Amino acid sequence: MEFSFINTKDNISPYSIIAGADKNLWFTDNAVGKIIKLTTNGDFYEYSTLTPKCGVSIIASAVDGAYFTEYNASKIGFIDLNGEITEFSLMENSSPYGIAVDDEQVIWFTCMTGNQIGRMLGNDITYFDLPTPACYPSFIVFGNDGALWFSENQGNKIGRITKDGEVVEYQLPSPGAAPVGIAASKDAIWFAEIMGNRIGRINYEGSITEYDLPTKNAKPHALAVSNYGIVAFTEWGANKIGLVLKDRTITEFDIPAPHKEPHGLVFDDCDSLWFALESGSIGKIILFNGDTT
Repeated sequence: MEFSFINTKDNISPYSIIAGADKNLWFTDNAVGKIIKLTTNGDFYEYSTLTPKCGVSIIASAVDGAYFTEYNASKIGFIDLNGEITEFSLMENSSPYGIAVDDEQVIWFTCMTGNQIGRMLGNDITYFDLPTPACYPSFIVFGNDGALWFSENQGNKIGRITKDGEVVEYQLPSPGAAPVGIAASKDAIWFAEIMGNRIGRINYEGSITEYDLPTKNAKPHALAVSNYGIVAFTEWGANKIGLVLKDRTITEFDIPAPHKEPHGLVFDDCDSLWFALESGSIGKIILFNGDTT
């Protein structure tokens, strides 16, 4: 395993990160409201959102660019591969956070304070109410079963919504787990329990397993799944990167610099792991042989 870091410019706080359709990395700057591109040559390009202090949060890749949420402004943003930004207004005080693009390029997003899941196709936006009041839907991901799966941070549940808007919720075994980050593998959905200090797995039939983390108060935040089926996650509270290996064992790696505040992460096409460090840099880990043994 090999760690490396790329420092961003001053006052940049990387938060959510994706590998774009153009092979470049794109990430959000939650502090000042920018989308930033990191090219394969190591160059940075900054693009300011149209709405100041919009609370830009999570970003999701699309075939022609990327969509992102503006939590404070209750908007969805789109940035094309040339850096041109468009914004779409949502229901007032909906507070969008998580976002995903399905296999038909339909945009799905969570409305944290609106307690809804949103679906957007062009200018057509539909909202689906969630059964559990004030459940605080957070991250959302497109699953291998053709449905969308999302975490309910305050509801302590994992939700599933079909493309027709049918919602099913699954209660977590551990109370107060506060699920946040979520990612899909071929046979299951994985999620981070930021207060439960666990990584959870729910298969597509709804069976849940929880895995305790070795480090106390690690505060796992976001997850990503590699082509090898390795689940990677950030430990925001412990300054570590964790892996769930194929045999379901967990290993952790200290980030070799203090107080880096890891948040979002993504695997690129070569299965190198990139992660956003809110302290002002982008980290990279090369996992030799997928670290599958």
